[in-house]
Amino acid sequence: MAIYGDPFRRFFWSPPIYRTVSGSTALMDWLETPNSHIFKINVPGYNKDDIKVEVEDGNILVIRSEGGKEKPHSPGKDRDAVWHVAERVGCRGEFSREIELPENVKVDQIKAHVENGVLTIVVPKDSSPKPNKVRTINISSKL
Repeated sequence: MAIYGDPFRRFFWSPPIYRTVSGSTALMDWLETPNSHIFKINVPGYNKDDIKVEVEDGNILVIRSEGGKEKPHSPGKDRDAVWHVAERVGCRGEFSREIELPENVKVDQIKAHVENGVLTIVVPKDSSPKPNKVRTINISSKL
């Protein structure tokens, strides 16, 4: 089990932490290794210029589409071509994912790579010991 608690508890019981645009096809896998957290997100039809990855509020990883996707009715090489079926359009719609990162990560060393319709984000862990967050408060008889 991870130091910061059970990630599945937060995943299933805290929906605002893991928000996604309704109907998004940006499905995600989250793998934790001893040295990092690895996120793999399906982004078919997108290239690196179409996706934005940011860290907001110090620990919220935000992944969203930035446009630039192929439109099914845009003029192609053959202007006389006629579309008969365009079912794959939905997989290139806008998406957004927000993931609350654990405390033990190096936010300044996050790397992202997109290849073959999969965005891979590697978030290295910080192995340096953290100071204890519990602080004892002395109780006196007067304030």
